[in-house]
Amino acid sequence: MPCRRWVCEWPLLSSGGSQPFSRRLVDRSQPFAILRSMRRNDRLAGLSAGISGAIESPSAGPWRKSLPFPKPPAMNRGWRLAAAFLMAWSGLAAEDAPVAKPPVTGYAAERVKERLDRGLIARTEADQRIYLSWRLLETDAAGVAFNVYRRAGETVEKVNSHPVRETTDLVDKTAPAGKLEYFVRPWLGGEEGEACAPAAADRDAPASDFLSIKLNGDHTFQKVGIADLDGDGRYDFVIKQPNVNVDPYEQYWKKSPGTYQLEAYSADGRFLWRYDLGWAIEQGIWYSPYVVYDLDGDGKAEVALKAGEGDPRDADGRVQTGPEYLLILDGLTGKERARADWPSRDGFEGYNRYCRNQLAIAYLDGRTPCLLVQRGTYSLIKLHAYEFHHGRLRELWQWRSTDERPSYNGQGAHCLRAADIDGDGRDEVVLGSAVVDDNGQGLWTTRLGHPDHVYIGDLDPQRPGLEIYYGIETRQPRNGMCMVDAATGRILWGINRPTRHVHGQGLVADLDPRYPGCETYSADTDAEKKFAWALLHDARGNVIGEENLGGFAPKAVYWDGDPQREMIGGGKLYKLDGPAFRTRLQGEVVAVADVLGDWREEIITTLPGEMRIYVTVIPSRDRRVCLMQDAFYRADVATASQGYYQIPTPRVLPGTER
Repeated sequence: MPCRRWVCEWPLLSSGGSQPFSRRLVDRSQPFAILRSMRRNDRLAGLSAGISGAIESPSAGPWRKSLPFPKPPAMNRGWRLAAAFLMAWSGLAAEDAPVAKPPVTGYAAERVKERLDRGLIARTEADQRIYLSWRLLETDAAGVAFNVYRRAGETVEKVNSHPVRETTDLVDKTAPAGKLEYFVRPWLGGEEGEACAPAAADRDAPASDFLSIKLNGDHTFQKVGIADLDGDGRYDFVIKQPNVNVDPYEQYWKKSPGTYQLEAYSADGRFLWRYDLGWAIEQGIWYSPYVVYDLDGDGKAEVALKAGEGDPRDADGRVQTGPEYLLILDGLTGKERARADWPSRDGFEGYNRYCRNQLAIAYLDGRTPCLLVQRGTYSLIKLHAYEFHHGRLRELWQWRSTDERPSYNGQGAHCLRAADIDGDGRDEVVLGSAVVDDNGQGLWTTRLGHPDHVYIGDLDPQRPGLEIYYGIETRQPRNGMCMVDAATGRILWGINRPTRHVHGQGLVADLDPRYPGCETYSADTDAEKKFAWALLHDARGNVIGEENLGGFAPKAVYWDGDPQREMIGGGKLYKLDGPAFRTRLQGEVVAVADVLGDWREEIITTLPGEMRIYVTVIPSRDRRVCLMQDAFYRADVATASQGYYQIPTPRVLPGTER
């Protein structure tokens, strides 16, 4: 006979707002001890002690049946707990205790990390000076400086008079005419280290603030995956083209005009391979998630994607039958390496519900990069976790929102995120308004419903721990824009006004130096799903602006030399409430990421037949480790190739490092 346990749930209230439901387990053996203590004079004290001993911390699940107990107005909390406990013991919420899922143990003995090179870039400026920028790596010694060398023909000269210490960039004001080559050496204690891979420049070439990769065709692309495919320490690119999107929602759905193609390009622009997703995958982001990451720890990234077989379209053009797979492709060749079944369509309410699919990367044991495979957003959610090693996919766990209390259903977002939000060294899975622990068991839910955007990090450096900011699509009487404690889901602040449908990607970024931490921007819709109003908050929830900063999905970038991000809009880069920079963007912005050079970010745009990577040539004021070695930021970049695009968020904001 399995041990019998009893589940009680109750909403907890605090000055910061409603806390999420948390688990409370009561062992059936405890009531007798409680009743014995109640026979003594201090019955309430005995009851409280007994219940305290019987209630465990919120850790294990899943719970298929549970019963919330509302607060009777005439009962204090101690008697309310007692009543809930005795009701559960009497059998009203009884269930067999589930077997706790063990923690994940992956193949890696230490954390798998990318092996990046210096990322040196050399750009010709309008006055024929050469701007150079390179990475500071987490493996660099604290006092490291750098020497910069220039090769012109057979002549090699050191450009700097003193080792570069304060930044990781330099302007060469004495560059000779013609084609040049630069390289950088680390310098520490009077000794130089190994030279980095060289970067080419031409002093006589026209000034340009972007690098261009010519595509193998006159198409644009919808998404880009950024990872090292060949193990040379430089980032390569896997794009999804064409730039077409079909939504499964009945009012928006249309027949796909063609099929998606994945295309891989090396850092120097070489076309590597093309993979046709075929007619089994409709042309929309929710049908076609993919991520690019080094899953097996060999230093070369793989491509994970949702795939099908044949042409299973019905008469209307919808794909509602046929096999579906999690497919692993070799990043360098595009050849299949492994496959597993995708979570099934079973149990969903219809086409719009089961055609919502996402992928993400999570270090579930703190060391091994694992794949998260999700189906469902608005109601039922299915989540599978895998590791890929020695050419094989191994399932680590499965989770269903129906395994938990009903308040886990429908809490999915339009982006799937993973991060160590509770500080245990293992990543949790942020579905949206609910979180699944690293072992595949529910951790907490806000019960707010489906959010359109979710941002995670130390958004408020003035308080301990991490925060999550939400823009909730589901109609809310309040808290449709809110910030919660990441470890518990407790609402820290939220707006005290109704929202109809907070829409799009929103924006969370440190935009204004007058306010500590990140500013948060979200916009609500009117009855016709058009822009209605927006709010800009500081990290503590104070309204600091009501201006439309770019509709539902503005973007921002670390561009100049300070730790605040700059706004992107209308092909321009500008300070919040400030002037625009000289750079003018062409094409649609697809991604923002720290791909090259120092810690500032690059902007990737798509034009017919071309990928452009815009780089800053503004001298920096300080230096910091490249953002791609921030685990939170890197995970965001990895998942940016699927779902709604949100700019990546560092765990620790630049300028707040301790």
